Amino acid sequence: MQQQNMQQSQGIMQQPPAVVTTKDQLYLTDMLSWNLLAMKKAHFFASQCQDQEIKAQLDQVGQMHHQHYQKILTHLQSGQQPQSGSQLQ
Repeated sequence: MQQQNMQQSQGIMQQPPAVVTTKDQLYLTDMLSWNLLAMKKAHFFASQCQDQEIKAQLDQVGQMHHQHYQKILTHLQSGQQPQSGSQLQ
């Protein structure tokens, strides 16, 4: 009941804020690291595997983590585009 009252008094945010906090940046960096590590481990274990079915599954897992890594990078890069009138030097 208390939590519901707090949510009503604070209002519901329709759009996320247009800022990325330091905490957000650290979490995104962690996400990139986790996906990169998982991709590398899947590739390593697939290269060591004798069973072709398991090897194929590990390759698929590695590709999935690679896609997640690329998607996070794409989102980060699209958010870093200079605003109109401002230029990075």
